Amino acid sequence: METLMLIIILVIFLIAIIMAYVIGSGAGSYKKQKEWGEQLPDLRKEAIMKSRAVLGGQFSEQLAPFLPDFKHLPTECKFLGKPIDFICFKGMDEKEINEIVFVEIKSGKATLNSQEKSLKNTIEKKKVRWEEYRIPEEITKKADVEEKEEK
Repeated sequence: METLMLIIILVIFLIAIIMAYVIGSGAGSYKKQKEWGEQLPDLRKEAIMKSRAVLGGQFSEQLAPFLPDFKHLPTECKFLGKPIDFICFKGMDEKEINEIVFVEIKSGKATLNSQEKSLKNTIEKKKVRWEEYRIPEEITKKADVEEKEEK
């Protein structure tokens, strides 16, 4: 009899725990949904503002060589974007390159990120070199032969 009573008490206790879990889970889910519903317009507005700031920054970066106080000729600057915004080849218009300048464009309070700092340090340490790569002749000859055959 005592064992039966103990089993009944345990079953009631387990049912109570399950019911408390289900009710608590439902209440928590409802509360979270309500919070998200209230926060969503603000989150969307913030995301749009950040997106506009990024797009405005990217547009400004590409426009920079055409601004009056930019130190380099726009025709001598090549836009990369990452990891550096521009490489300017001083003298390229006169067919006599005498300096290569790496230019990073920043606006507002923006600062260099870790990759840009690393690039700056590498350039300042003069760890820059020239390298030439030649395409193997068998690749270019095959392309030449195929072009002639098509004509």
